[in-house]
Amino acid sequence: QVPLVESGGGLMQPGDSLRLSCSASGITFSNYCVGWFRQAPGKEREFVAGIWRNGGLTRYLDSVKGRFTISRDNGKHTASLEIDSLKPEDTAVYYCAADPDWDPIVRDTALIDYWGQGTQVTVSS
Repeated sequence: QVPLVESGGGLMQPGDSLRLSCSASGITFSNYCVGWFRQAPGKEREFVAGIWRNGGLTRYLDSVKGRFTISRDNGKHTASLEIDSLKPEDTAVYYCAADPDWDPIVRDTALIDYWGQGTQVTVSS
């Protein structure tokens, strides 16, 4: 058992839509803010989306606004990242993360309590 497990990645074509899921276990999920991050080859890991404990607040990387949608279902202990109109530059390993506080998600990621193992998203060019 690990606290967070991502799924939904795969090989996609430009213009496709994709839904990534993050399944939580062993934690009180509603007490945790959730973030999605990605790391492309040769690049630093970057924040792409975050959501408050009850889903009332969200934040996105400016460059993905309008294409990426983060959501959560606390009853199902899941968080999702919907990606619309996939582009080759979206190719990366996508990670979900959880922390009780907002600042670790959006700023001080070294303090994040839990990380998933990542799921690969590849968009053909």
